[in-house]
Amino acid sequence: MKAALRLAAKGRGTTSPNPMVGALVINRGRVVGRGYHLRPGFPHAEVLALRQAKASARGGTLYVTLEPCCHLKKRTAPCVPAIVGSGIRRVVIAQRDPNPLVNGRGVAALRRGGVSLTVGVARREAEALNHAYRHWVRTKRPFVLLKAGMTLDGQIATSAGEARWITSEPSRREVHQLRAEADAVLVGVGTVLSDDPSLTARVGKRLKRLAKKQPLRVVVDSRLRTPLNARILRRADGARTLIATTGSAPAARRRALQRRGVEVLTVAHVSGRVSLPVLLRELGRRGVTSLLVEGGSEINAAMLRAKLVQRVRLYVAPSLLGGNDAKGMIGGNSPGRLTSALKLKHVHTRSLGGDLVVEGDL
Repeated sequence: MKAALRLAAKGRGTTSPNPMVGALVINRGRVVGRGYHLRPGFPHAEVLALRQAKASARGGTLYVTLEPCCHLKKRTAPCVPAIVGSGIRRVVIAQRDPNPLVNGRGVAALRRGGVSLTVGVARREAEALNHAYRHWVRTKRPFVLLKAGMTLDGQIATSAGEARWITSEPSRREVHQLRAEADAVLVGVGTVLSDDPSLTARVGKRLKRLAKKQPLRVVVDSRLRTPLNARILRRADGARTLIATTGSAPAARRRALQRRGVEVLTVAHVSGRVSLPVLLRELGRRGVTSLLVEGGSEINAAMLRAKLVQRVRLYVAPSLLGGNDAKGMIGGNSPGRLTSALKLKHVHTRSLGGDLVVEGDL
């Protein structure tokens, strides 16, 4: 199963909104078939492994990291009939599929087909691999990772707004990998105005080349203040941009942005600002299963206040800024009591290029 999980991970960043799945066919102690799901519309891992195994699948064991599908509401044929028809004697499944169209039904269909089953082998590892997919299926919203680069005293920019570069080059390269793996990246308009980021995913030692997959770039801009010459609006890099705004935004600005090929999405507002829960539900409806938040202190505070963040990753540089006028990671007002502080669970720390990386769940 560990080998099947390694195969599944090869689909990281390309399978969404489908889960990552890996499969192995074993017969007489020998691997006769391997497969992993690459992207929507492509064959599933089980089918690819069975195709490779051919007649050698008969009497063998199929190891698969997710319950095989049995429904027709998708672009590819269901896997259960292919498994039963291959003559596979036994199927070992890491986890059930939380999708209500599958959950338990694939297992039941295999049993009806006379296949011996074992369910739950390396379940925790399999669930961790597809944490974004599982969250999206359960909540209809993307799994949100909030990332920030900061100093030891928690500052993300100087009083003048300078933030490039607080963290090391290895940390920045890792962030570009995070972008390539995410379905979408979200910032507030304040970040666009102060930093003019492109928010593309780049690869290579100098981060000069664009990654093959680019995330959807989402700007929360209640009054449509995004400049028409902002780098985030450029389409030459193949990345798409969505600006979330409110009904009170100027119509002329809306038309000007749309002429640039940008999608302007009107979202319900709360006190004149885009409702983030509504926005995330809309992103989830569009198949965005994972969202990377790379905003400034205000969007960080708004996302955290709305309890929309599932995981936090902080890149902490060995430097101090000090001062009351520097930009802290979380804006707004601080709670009056320590008992109101947000506490991370399952915290992991590691070093990277001289920085300390701290990650935990909320």
